[in-house]
Amino acid sequence: MTVVSVSMPEELLQRIDTFADEHGYTGRSEVIREASRNLLGEFEDRRLEDRDLMAVVTVVFDYETTGVEERMMRLRHQYEGLVASNFHSHVGGHCCMELFVLEGRLNDISTFVGRIRATKDTLSVDYSVMPVDDFVSVPDSAEGE
Repeated sequence: MTVVSVSMPEELLQRIDTFADEHGYTGRSEVIREASRNLLGEFEDRRLEDRDLMAVVTVVFDYETTGVEERMMRLRHQYEGLVASNFHSHVGGHCCMELFVLEGRLNDISTFVGRIRATKDTLSVDYSVMPVDDFVSVPDSAEGE
């Protein structure tokens, strides 16, 4: 197996070590390998390919961290054909939440989420994806039944 050197904040490393101990992993390498497989597999779901999708992406960051909000807006404009809606809110004492509603194809959504995750100084990035074509329109005549 190839050995890889990875830089990360001490706090994150401590969380990984604690997680490994609490969940019976043999060590941090096993946790990182599993997390990597899960991350890479998230958007490799063949059932979602070639379908119209919607996604909700939630980003949390410290509002005192310079530049994060500006980078979020830059991405919003860069992906304006994908971003259907965007909402900004203050949460907690020092945090902002940026919520993006996306409409598009899996590859575009995956790229957008990857760019958000790669944004330095974000505290949390969460998302969900679902096919739009799963929702079947109800004809007007059937609404009152």
